[in-house]
Amino acid sequence: MLLEQEKQLVEKAKYSAGAFGELYDCYFDLIFGYVLRRSADIDIAKDITSAVFLKAMKNMKKFKWRGVPFSHWLYRIANNEIIDYHKKRKREINVEMESFSAVGGFDVETANGRGEIRKYDEYLDLHNAISKLSPKYQEVVALRYFEDLTVDTIAEILQKPEGTVKSLLH
Repeated sequence: MLLEQEKQLVEKAKYSAGAFGELYDCYFDLIFGYVLRRSADIDIAKDITSAVFLKAMKNMKKFKWRGVPFSHWLYRIANNEIIDYHKKRKREINVEMESFSAVGGFDVETANGRGEIRKYDEYLDLHNAISKLSPKYQEVVALRYFEDLTVDTIAEILQKPEGTVKSLLH
């Protein structure tokens, strides 16, 4: 979707549930995937993604167009919801086999050989290491390396200077 088309749809969505539904359809997979990669739990990802879109819908009239994709605002809401979730739980994430099969793209019970098991083990190691970082580092690592966003885009999403984002990534 072109930026100008998106702007028109966003403006319509402030007063039309149907237009917001189009935004939801357009961005659900993107936001759900991001939250799933950050949480490594399908049920948690569903709950957080629901909260993101509910919050976005409730605050649409307050949204101000700044010439950047609408997804930047949704990522910011998602980051805040993830942080709030972890503050409420104050526990480490326990990754279960079922949640990995959805993230890793294969069924662990029917995994073929050591290669698939090694992928799973590597995923667990990576996720556990990232989950030990403070939320500010988790955000930038996830946005840069899982979502493949540029430093300037991450700076816009997190509302931080580019230098700060670079420093956090370093």
